[in-house]
Amino acid sequence: MSSGLPRHGGNLTQEALRLGLKPSQLLDASASLVPFRPPRVLRRALNHAIAGSALRNYPDREQQELRQVIATWHGLEATAVLPGNGAAELFTWAARDAVACGVSGLPEPGFADYRRALACWDGAVHSLPLSLSWPRTWPQPWPLPAAPDQPFQVLWITNPHNPTGQLWSRASLEPLLQHYSLVICDEAFLPLVPSGEAQSLLPLVETHPNLVVIRSLTKLLAIAGLRLGYAVASPERLKRWQQWRDPWPVNGLALAAGRSVMADQFGMNRWLLRVQDWVAQEGSWFHRQLTHLPALSPMPSSANYLLVRGNGSLLELRERAALRGVLLRDCRSFTGLGECWLRIGLQDRRGNRRILKALREELR
Repeated sequence: MSSGLPRHGGNLTQEALRLGLKPSQLLDASASLVPFRPPRVLRRALNHAIAGSALRNYPDREQQELRQVIATWHGLEATAVLPGNGAAELFTWAARDAVACGVSGLPEPGFADYRRALACWDGAVHSLPLSLSWPRTWPQPWPLPAAPDQPFQVLWITNPHNPTGQLWSRASLEPLLQHYSLVICDEAFLPLVPSGEAQSLLPLVETHPNLVVIRSLTKLLAIAGLRLGYAVASPERLKRWQQWRDPWPVNGLALAAGRSVMADQFGMNRWLLRVQDWVAQEGSWFHRQLTHLPALSPMPSSANYLLVRGNGSLLELRERAALRGVLLRDCRSFTGLGECWLRIGLQDRRGNRRILKALREELR
């Protein structure tokens, strides 16, 4: 992967500078966030925290209150939960454990941040190529074999998979825990998927000390600027991570925001239903519309993003769409993809119409 390629979407400020536009002129479909304002209870909590002492005081280094409300939400012990400065920080510590266990197997194309995290510790990687064709039925069985003689000891899973949007069944993932010293499952987008929670590996953590599940609140709550995620794993593992990390990895505003929204179980359930209804309805509609565009083939997705394949390079199309104020995800940072692919983050109906208009005008 070229070091000049962005590992993430959401590079709004840099793209605006490059294009000579204001960030407000751009629709950022390169990132995959819900298109709603954050929940009201979260916004109220931020206002209260700013008016109080959250900016002046050092945040709780142990994140006790946030750990407890997350644990209560999932029916876990608080010692099995560790909040982080986004999921990205937690990948770094998961990678340190992974390197101690041996070689990491990475299904690819896949999220480039896993390689970034492993590179921090000079970790060895074994690439596991995924098929670039899959049916539109969810959940699907895990597509790769789990033979005992494979040349890696750690398996990284993303469910739903990024960037393809495939959702894999818990029943097909659970047997993998018998074959590897460590399994790291990134469920950053799972709460957004209709009926996706039924495929979570969270219920298996208590009985499988070799399992780590990492979640993000960034995508679900549209709070990328706050940076908040959490890991669920054995208490012994999380104690070790606590000793490795910076003293105050989660800031006071993020703690207040996460605590308020996760403690409001009724409100959180309403929010999840709203988000999942949006993914089901808008995702299906947007996929149908994309099928009518020439030279583009949208792939099936269970998540709030769609991978699109072109008949040839899509780099020029991406650039022309950007000049029209629509940012799409360059997929060259996903190992196994290249210039012929784009990933589009789902928007509300108005935003999706804007994306379609830009693509239609450029594909005429």
